[in-house]
Amino acid sequence: MSNQPQNTPQPNSSRPDAEAAVNPEAGLPTSAPQAAWPELVETGPRQVSYRIHVQAPAAELWQILANPHRHHEVDGSSTVQYTKTGPSLVSVGDEFSVAMKKMGVPYTMKLVVTAADENELVEWQHPGGHRWRWQFEDQGDGSTVVTETFDYSWTRPAVARVYELTRRPQDNANGIRASLTRLAGRYL
Repeated sequence: MSNQPQNTPQPNSSRPDAEAAVNPEAGLPTSAPQAAWPELVETGPRQVSYRIHVQAPAAELWQILANPHRHHEVDGSSTVQYTKTGPSLVSVGDEFSVAMKKMGVPYTMKLVVTAADENELVEWQHPGGHRWRWQFEDQGDGSTVVTETFDYSWTRPAVARVYELTRRPQDNANGIRASLTRLAGRYL
């Protein structure tokens, strides 16, 4: 039996750095590793882009985002539920549909892939005309700079104005930052 009080966390002896997991002065767990905050990137008018450095190869990250059945794993907006139909890896022209939920209301989104360059880029278009783009810049050391973009420059001017009046660019910026942080957090 340990001579420490019941409520004091014990180091996990299965980890080699177990002693470092508990602050010896306070007897409390140290903070968990944290992904860096995504950085705003200027990519042009009517585009919202952020990037983050991820400790994983571009090929591995591309495999996640080029597979519509895995989008829910990194979605930070909490709107993507699961993919209903679509390939396991996309090519330009492929279609897929995703079960979504926003403000408690379920709906299905039908999307078309507009770009797919293996290990570098994947992009799809929504019925409203806007596009979601993921870019992967291999750093040559097993890590990748990932940029996610909400691009509504493709929409008709009236649709773009509605997006702006309803704060979609700001809301999507929050979702992008959360998605990138979630993706990077998988590799801490």
